[in-house]
Amino acid sequence: MTDTASKSIAVLLPCYNEAEAIAQTVEGFRRALPTATIYVYDNGSTDNTVEVARQAGAEVYSEPLKGKGNVVRRMFADVEADVYVMADGDATYDPDAAPKMIDLLHSTRSDMIVGTRQSSEDAAYRRGHRSGNRLLTGLVTHIFGRRFTDILSGYRVFSHRFVKSFPALSKGFEIETELTIHALELRAPVSELATTYASRPEGSASKLRTFSDGFRILRVIIQMTKEERPLAFFSLIALFFLIICLAIGVPVLLEYFDTGLVPRQPRWIASVAFAIAALQSFSVGLVLDTVTKGRQETKRLLYLSLPR
Repeated sequence: MTDTASKSIAVLLPCYNEAEAIAQTVEGFRRALPTATIYVYDNGSTDNTVEVARQAGAEVYSEPLKGKGNVVRRMFADVEADVYVMADGDATYDPDAAPKMIDLLHSTRSDMIVGTRQSSEDAAYRRGHRSGNRLLTGLVTHIFGRRFTDILSGYRVFSHRFVKSFPALSKGFEIETELTIHALELRAPVSELATTYASRPEGSASKLRTFSDGFRILRVIIQMTKEERPLAFFSLIALFFLIICLAIGVPVLLEYFDTGLVPRQPRWIASVAFAIAALQSFSVGLVLDTVTKGRQETKRLLYLSLPR
């Protein structure tokens, strides 16, 4: 076992209207990590979440910009520590798993440990959320690398250098997807640990909206594919234009070979236009791929310049 007491540990708990759960969450992490400093970042709660968190012994701060991504961005900027533990303030994640995740972070010299959610309760981890998670996880692993089984888990442990090199551009629940892709693009050492996922306390309601937030996460995956894999992204667009070009232009071309005439000139002009669009899309992908490689090198050097 690694001596976690020799490292400064920060527990980061983003929350919004979690008065029914925040005291239980803070007390659980205080028991599991007695040497850690617990930070609660409130995102504009309208109940007494702030007062309850302070009474439980947490350091409480506020982030006025709505959205979990904005809260994580603020937490990562404000808090200095050697090890960061991040979980939701809704008492769904198991605090007793935190020491094991920290030990795994040290023993494997990783930069991020993801607590993969294990639950037999449908109320805790609804089927729609499970199916959406599998779909989005499969898409991310297919594009960026197969190293995670639960990209949407909010229970994570980070090294200092990972937190301070993470740009945190997302505004809402898509922040977990951005964290995952950031680690995959850095090719940072990462690992997973199965953790218990429980139902929310009575009176607490999930802020996650299955379809709207799912589409936002999908949009982030597409956007980051464009930014991190521009050649593949724009090559697909070029292929789409090329298929249309061939579907329109080949019949006209065959007719020209048979008769020596081009009676359907508008179709031929449209075919040429789509061919030009395909060439332009592929060229854009080539240029952006060069730019992206330079940006990735800069990001990697920043990451390596920070102490682990």
